[in-house]
Amino acid sequence: MSEDTIRLVTIGRILRRRWRLLAVVAVVGALVGYGASVLFPPRYTTSASVLLSGQWEERELLTQGQIAASSAVVDRAAAALAWTGVSGAELRDRVSATAADGNIIKISGTADTPQRAQQLSDQVAKEFVTFAARIAGDSTDPEAEAGPEALRQKVVQTNRRITDLAEAADPGRTVESVQARTELEKLRTALLEAMNKLDEADPASTKAGMVVMGPAARPTGEAAPTRLQLIVAGALLFFLLAVIGHLAAARMSRRLRTEAEIAAALGSALLGTVDVPGERRVQRPTGRGPRAWVRRLLGLDTRWDLPAPQSSGGETGRQLRYRRVCTRLRTQLPAARGLLVVVPDGDEIAHRAAGQLVAEAGSDPSPGSSGRGCPALRRVGVSVSRPLVPDRDTESGAVVVLSAGSWTAEELAGIAEACADAGHEVVGTVVAGPVLARPARPAGRSRDRAVPALAVGDGAKGGSG
Repeated sequence: MSEDTIRLVTIGRILRRRWRLLAVVAVVGALVGYGASVLFPPRYTTSASVLLSGQWEERELLTQGQIAASSAVVDRAAAALAWTGVSGAELRDRVSATAADGNIIKISGTADTPQRAQQLSDQVAKEFVTFAARIAGDSTDPEAEAGPEALRQKVVQTNRRITDLAEAADPGRTVESVQARTELEKLRTALLEAMNKLDEADPASTKAGMVVMGPAARPTGEAAPTRLQLIVAGALLFFLLAVIGHLAAARMSRRLRTEAEIAAALGSALLGTVDVPGERRVQRPTGRGPRAWVRRLLGLDTRWDLPAPQSSGGETGRQLRYRRVCTRLRTQLPAARGLLVVVPDGDEIAHRAAGQLVAEAGSDPSPGSSGRGCPALRRVGVSVSRPLVPDRDTESGAVVVLSAGSWTAEELAGIAEACADAGHEVVGTVVAGPVLARPARPAGRSRDRAVPALAVGDGAKGGSG
């Protein structure tokens, strides 16, 4: 598993090198979202408001909201609407009620057409008002209304009788008449207080007044999620999954990226790192056939997790790195007659580096000269899946040349075992990396810049002479 921190530059590299694949994945996600919108038909939602008169506590409003969305109310609304193929149980999933500020119950209905959504909300609101009035006692049942009304009539008659008795009594001439008038007034006051308490205790007089605040508005747009929202959500979801998949693959990658890890996997010493000049665009493998064409079209034929090539230090610096590798080989193996340069197949950068290394070793002084020359090098390509190295002949060892971030420890161990089976000891490892070659300056421009210096020199010389 790679321990590299996921940074914005990594995501930017994914977007830059995999934009074609991400675009195709986003289009597929949009098509999936469109398919989901076809499977789930559009829905329309509207609301009707019911005003509750009087003073209500919060928990009482919540109770009224639950009553508005209960089966007792919705089933009555379903029976009144009589929609074909729609039962009360199905409508209960489409109706909701919430308690809003100001003693208002907001009843929402959802249907497949705007007209049906409006009818459903209005009918449920109407049935809720009727049902709540019946619970509170405000109904048309004559037996329920006869008791309180008869009691009020009796109280009125009693008040009239008390008035008649008070007028018939001797108006204050005797003590008995004064006491009688006082007792009659006390009786009148007690009756009035009892009627007031009865009116206050009657729920129909305080909380049965519910009013539907007009018909529900006909919806003009679909309820969420709309078809456009599903399409956008599908494209965005697939796009994010593709990016996360790339990051997870890079996180779980076992390819070796550092020189120390590569040398340890091959069981040899690191001879050095060399630079291979190349273009800014990553080298694409050549392949034919529909599969290769699709991979090239989507950008899957190039590695996205490799860092961008750094600027080169110039041809002199690159040659110096190859010379140092030859020097280390000459120092470690002074008597070696020849070495194999083993390069994994498919590693274009390593192949170019191996060719340059072989050319540099050939230009070294020969053993017969005054200095000890670099051992003769012969480049050999091996398959990583089934590595096979030529048997030992004139060579006395092998040098493995490869690029960083391309191979796992198991693959490199297989190459080392193949070298050992052929009788070659891996004497060193060379890691190659791509760099951006500096553009060569035109010869005319450099010549023009050199002319003034020569002129100054000639003039100075002629002046001194």
